[in-house]
Amino acid sequence: MSKMIIYTDGGARGNPGPAGIGVVILNDSNDIVREYCEYIGQATNNQAEYLAVVKAFDLIRACEIENNVSVESLEFFLDSELVVKQLNGEYRVKNKDLGALFVKIHNARAGYENVTFEHIPREKNKEADLLVNKAIDGALNRHKKPCLI
Repeated sequence: MSKMIIYTDGGARGNPGPAGIGVVILNDSNDIVREYCEYIGQATNNQAEYLAVVKAFDLIRACEIENNVSVESLEFFLDSELVVKQLNGEYRVKNKDLGALFVKIHNARAGYENVTFEHIPREKNKEADLLVNKAIDGALNRHKKPCLI
């Protein structure tokens, strides 16, 4: 498997408020490899967006180990224009909490030949958005376990 396509989303109800993350990972044949959602507690929308990307890197590494494969290229799609522009170096990261997450992502991406981050409209990120809402709804209804699918 030379390439993975990753859709991530993070959201909070209120800003900050109860927050969740969603990740959808596809292989280079566009087959879903893994879906993941998790309630992350109180966070801002931007923190949740960053944490979704961090978790995606963890899940990708787990997929590589489980399947004994090495991935060369990662294509990330996010509906947060701010986070994409920060990860692509177009905007500075001024918030220290986001800065720490930015560094984690920067270090994680060093293990791959090619990593891209692309902004997409919210309508094209529906699956990851559904996972975010599933995580938050589950937590608000007392089911705080990650939803690994």
